[in-house]
Amino acid sequence: MNKQQLSVLSIFDLCQSAGWFNTVGLVANGLTPLAGLKHHVGTTKVNIEIASKRGLPKALIDEGVISAEQMSEAMTNAAEEKSSLIIYLCQHGMVNGATVAKLAAREFGMALYDLDNLDMSAVPEDLVDRKLLRKHIVMPLFIKAKRLFIATPDPFDTRGLREIQFQVRMPVEPVLVEYSKILLVRERFVGGSAASLVDSLNIDDTEYQTVKEAAVFDVSEEAEEDGDNDSTPIVRFINKMILDAVNMKASDMHFEPYEQTYRVRFRVDGILRHIFNPPSSWASRLVSRVKIMANLDITERRIPQDGRIRVALSATESIDLRVNTLPLQYGEKIVMRILDSSATKLGIDSLGYEDDQRNAYLNALNQPQGMILVTGPTGSGKTVSLYTGLNILNTDERNISTAEDPVEINILGINQTQINARTGLDFPTAMRAFLRQDPDIIMVGEIRDLETAEIAVKAAQTGHLVLSTLHTNSSSDTLNRLLNMGLSAFNVATSVSLIIAQRLGRKLCIHCRQPHENIPAEVFEQEGFDNSIESAKSRVIYRATGCEKCINGYSGRVGIYETLVVSPSICAVILNGGSAVEILKAAQKEGFRTLRVSALRKVAAGVISLEEANRITVD
Repeated sequence: MNKQQLSVLSIFDLCQSAGWFNTVGLVANGLTPLAGLKHHVGTTKVNIEIASKRGLPKALIDEGVISAEQMSEAMTNAAEEKSSLIIYLCQHGMVNGATVAKLAAREFGMALYDLDNLDMSAVPEDLVDRKLLRKHIVMPLFIKAKRLFIATPDPFDTRGLREIQFQVRMPVEPVLVEYSKILLVRERFVGGSAASLVDSLNIDDTEYQTVKEAAVFDVSEEAEEDGDNDSTPIVRFINKMILDAVNMKASDMHFEPYEQTYRVRFRVDGILRHIFNPPSSWASRLVSRVKIMANLDITERRIPQDGRIRVALSATESIDLRVNTLPLQYGEKIVMRILDSSATKLGIDSLGYEDDQRNAYLNALNQPQGMILVTGPTGSGKTVSLYTGLNILNTDERNISTAEDPVEINILGINQTQINARTGLDFPTAMRAFLRQDPDIIMVGEIRDLETAEIAVKAAQTGHLVLSTLHTNSSSDTLNRLLNMGLSAFNVATSVSLIIAQRLGRKLCIHCRQPHENIPAEVFEQEGFDNSIESAKSRVIYRATGCEKCINGYSGRVGIYETLVVSPSICAVILNGGSAVEILKAAQKEGFRTLRVSALRKVAAGVISLEEANRITVD
């Protein structure tokens, strides 16, 4: 090692000891371009505030991509989580991946490689251990001059590079790529986070193939009687179903017993889909296995039970499964809801709010008191909307308490209470306790009765911000629903600040959607399009077709919203005893859009199809 390398290594060791980033011996391993050293090393005095004024952090601030305060906080949090700064910024939606990649290339003195041009046939798929590729956001590109070139969004985060170099026994070179693109390519290459579940659950694909064949052809009465012999197929079948559900981005798994058959269905993009028919003789053992995993009473078959299962996807990522069993005529049905906490960390910009709707939500969240209500049917995304707001509010300066039945997603920094009616801990009891716990923000899972509503209103009127859900069809109906519960018009008008009604619509696959052209103007008028919606002029919308990258032409879901701000004029309508129709008319004069109009705007933008808009909204 020459003096220059030793000097650089000393600086890097100093940075690492301060928790700035995790790397040792970069130059010695031939992994670090010296031109990019200024990204991490400004002076020998390692300090986050100083660092935020140098290199890539300074470039991001100077370009207006992020504020200095946000950068300082991001660098602190990244150091605490032992994460690369670039990856932390992209994962938390604080910067645009393409923008940060271009600035990183300039600051590092490196060329930016476009993964769209990658020849997948040249990728040495079997060279690098798949577990390493899942553990780190890297992937091999090609071998040239006896060196392995590795794609990474941050060449200075060399933990993965060093582990790969040790495994493949050849020099490796980092290649700078865009964060979002490497995620997309890695998902095809290593199967995404769902594929890592194979290792977490110790599933072997060849063994599962044997299980499937045995389930269809080779199940005998003798094998059924021998629980020990059959335990492995049952375990692996349940594990594989979990894997498939995560891989398909399902929200729920249904295990349903019938007299002669057994059915497994997944809810994908809001639609139940038939997946598999295990033999009906497996029914009792499938239930027992799930109950054991969820820590339920396997001897109790007469009443419903609720439990949870936690499954690790990687060293830093896991999912929770909310389990419910229900006695039926021919056994017990199991429904497992997949609770992906990462969905609540995507940021409000990814949920589908239009600009004015997002601003209305953020403005309500920034108020010191009042009540925000999210309404819609089961499975419409209310939980994600609420938790997204709580994540925005979750700071050291605020005391946040929630009462939920059940607690679906665990969030560090929020005091979450599980409602248990059998022990007397119901929503009113929990909320009374919250008010004695010096709260700033209270979240109530659902307002179900007058007592809960009255406590929520009093909390909102006495200096607390209250978030909750209600089951109504629209935002204007919500105000009447509160009145019908028994609340006074004055209390409703002075406590509720914002109502969000929402639905989830299936997004059109951008790879195969096809335009509906030259649709008659009468059809647009009948569907509810007006001149304020662009498609009413061009009369071009898109329809679902279907390809290998989607399911029947759809891929993923997006929120459809209506946001009703309780303004002074609407307060006046409430105090005068106005109906839901009168409240709606008053709101529309102030620019309010209904769910139907919001859905048609998504149709006009090519995000959803007209058929999907008709499925989830009405005129």
